[in-house]
Amino acid sequence: ERRRMHEPLQYIFGEWFFMGLPFLVRPGVLIPRQDTETLCEAAIEILRARKYKTALDLCCGTGCVGISLKKLCGVDVTMTDISPACVTIARENAQRNGVSIQTLEGSFFEPVSGRFDMIVSNPPYLTAADMSALQPEVRHEPGLALYGGEDGLAAYRIIAGQYKKHINPGGILLLEVGFNQADDVRALFNAKTNTYRDMQNIERVVCVQN
Repeated sequence: ERRRMHEPLQYIFGEWFFMGLPFLVRPGVLIPRQDTETLCEAAIEILRARKYKTALDLCCGTGCVGISLKKLCGVDVTMTDISPACVTIARENAQRNGVSIQTLEGSFFEPVSGRFDMIVSNPPYLTAADMSALQPEVRHEPGLALYGGEDGLAAYRIIAGQYKKHINPGGILLLEVGFNQADDVRALFNAKTNTYRDMQNIERVVCVQN
């Protein structure tokens, strides 16, 4: 009956897997998606190659990215989210996966002090047009985690204006982006950039080198 009302299966189960790890999922928190595994896989590749020690996960949601990086790479991770519900479930998921992570409540870099070797983020990036055409299941998810302003780029502009204060020299910023957004996001940064493609060959992650 709940599925007939278009409630997402992940909310009904109360748990979903990401990068092979279990994550609690409930209404009010964005559901982990396979697209975001592209972000996580790119981060893991770079962390291991460069032997980075610290990472910051902005807009962490369930904590799936930051927790996966901690669990699979052993780096020190800090996670932030503006939503109290997300901060709570991220802490629960860290405990569920047996890792210790600092989790802070606040908008983007607002609660953050210090610098990191890597910053990762899956920020809200849907446009106004995207929001008006959402599938019924996606409408159950929090708009705060989905809507990125009229053109979908509001969060990236904030990150572009603030990230240099929180990244170490030689560090990397990794951002998940929506369909056909990669070029627009790259244009916001006065830095060397490249992209990673997902399983559908879509440019899904923008990499910014500090």
